[in-house]
Amino acid sequence: MTRSVNVVNSKGFLPKWNKQTLGHDLLSSVVVFLVALPLCMGIAIASGLPPQTGIITGIIGGLIVAPLSGCSLQISGPAAGLAVIVYELLREHGAEKLMIIVMLAGLVQLIVGYSRLAQWFRSVPPSVVHGMLSGIGVLLFAGQFHVMVDDTPKGTGINNLISIPMAVWKGIVPSDAAHHIAACVGLLTIAVILLWDKLKRGPVKFLPGSLIAISIATFVAWYYKLPINFVEIPESLFASIKGVNWSIVPKCMTWEILFDGVAVAFVAAAETLLTATAVDKLHKGERTNYDRELVAQGVGNMTAGFFGGLPMTGVMVRSGVNVSAGGKTRLSGFLHGAWLLLFVACLPFVVRMIPTCSLAALLVLTGWKLANFKEVISELKRFGKSEVAIYATTVILIVSVDLLTGVLTGVALSICKLLYIFSRLDIRIADDPDRNRTDIFLKGASTFLSLPRFAEALESVRPDTELHVHLEGLDYIDHACLDLVMNWEEQHLAGGGKLVIDWNRVEACYQDRRKQGRSQTTHEFRRVSDARPAIITEVKKESDGKGDSVGSEAISNVSETSDASRQVELATQANTNAYEIPLAAREEVETLKRPDNGHSGNSDS
Repeated sequence: MTRSVNVVNSKGFLPKWNKQTLGHDLLSSVVVFLVALPLCMGIAIASGLPPQTGIITGIIGGLIVAPLSGCSLQISGPAAGLAVIVYELLREHGAEKLMIIVMLAGLVQLIVGYSRLAQWFRSVPPSVVHGMLSGIGVLLFAGQFHVMVDDTPKGTGINNLISIPMAVWKGIVPSDAAHHIAACVGLLTIAVILLWDKLKRGPVKFLPGSLIAISIATFVAWYYKLPINFVEIPESLFASIKGVNWSIVPKCMTWEILFDGVAVAFVAAAETLLTATAVDKLHKGERTNYDRELVAQGVGNMTAGFFGGLPMTGVMVRSGVNVSAGGKTRLSGFLHGAWLLLFVACLPFVVRMIPTCSLAALLVLTGWKLANFKEVISELKRFGKSEVAIYATTVILIVSVDLLTGVLTGVALSICKLLYIFSRLDIRIADDPDRNRTDIFLKGASTFLSLPRFAEALESVRPDTELHVHLEGLDYIDHACLDLVMNWEEQHLAGGGKLVIDWNRVEACYQDRRKQGRSQTTHEFRRVSDARPAIITEVKKESDGKGDSVGSEAISNVSETSDASRQVELATQANTNAYEIPLAAREEVETLKRPDNGHSGNSDS
């Protein structure tokens, strides 16, 4: 029976609160609001849209998504990780179709959340996730670097990277366009943020460095009346809101638009759920309900798309600030949206005093932190060079082609690596004609993909030899290869040979198959320490004639090597340790060795 996803608490739409947590949530919401305001405007500008679109998304993330959220302390709003995608979609489709794409992305998230499939959005290899974030960081850094000097981005990510030296030149050399003045304000913003993060102390430590930096840059620009660009926002936020143009919806029913909507939904959901997981590690309160969180994000994105806002995700910076500032319930996220609404409704003239280059500098620093090459590569190296290669490929393709191509290529490479691991089987054969013994050593995974090589190795064994198959280095064996060994055993025994293999190692995975009686001669061994003598026993299972049970076991050919040095010699020749038969069979061997039973050639099972 499928459980429903409860997205609204039983007492109504507003988040639960009480007197004990109200003070904490109130203070936290103010701090989060102060962090969110410049970020919302900066991300909107980086996306190629007016600043108010980012504020609209932040308001919706607080007033609508927060009460529905499955992660109680996560803050939702416009994300820097989606700015690059939105910029490309805006350039390709225009603002009206972008609204449809954002609504479609929300619908996809809503369906996936109600279908309880949210966990699948987390099934992305870490190397690809890090590659996606680093690639987005590079694009964000390169694009906003030009805006920081009051210039315009140069289109593609590659062009933005190549033209950075020119932007640096414009920022150094004075000109009539005042690029150098904007560059100074941008550098001032970055310097204040870095210094504040290192020097903040006491009760003001919760104040975000971005707010302090933007405030100082705004004051400097206002006091000296600098000839640079400032944020442009309409007198009335509500007058700037335009709903969806439903007349273009039939034109949007194309595979390209659908594919773009799914892509935005995937990236936004992955970032949201990864952030929720990180937030859970920061506090000891309510754990995340991922399906409910994705439903809330779907509702938020459909609403944001309808009102012309940016696509939203759960964002780590604002969520981390919410936890560190003492937020306790969903009320803190709800109130931060209310403060955003009140601010732009009552104090729009303050927003128009903020220099654009200051907001761009904030995003340049954000892009640099997202890239984080040194730390990411050090972490991935612990899991092998292949993970670093997948990460590097993802980053390069995101920067040089586009985000979706990079992510899909990274996932494809991860799948290829998985197939390689599960198809790699090292086979070594050691033949000793003097002892009429052959040893096959298996290392890796024995699956149907490696079955031809395994079969070729078995066919190369002499027909009358005693074959020892060593499974110590084997990580996995599937049904196909097990069938191969069991069928080959019949042919080998018919030709006068013998097979020695540790069936106990594989019988747990194929219990039903091993319950059937085996009429052939076989050897079943268990590993023991080198200090114990080797006992080699041949066990014969004879059918009782009915074909569905084992009648008796004849134990014969019992030989015991008591000389420890001889045992080590034999073990060295076979490149393996000594073995002994299972406990039950050893007890019957001891019974046969007793004087009163010495005349008997078999024992009832």
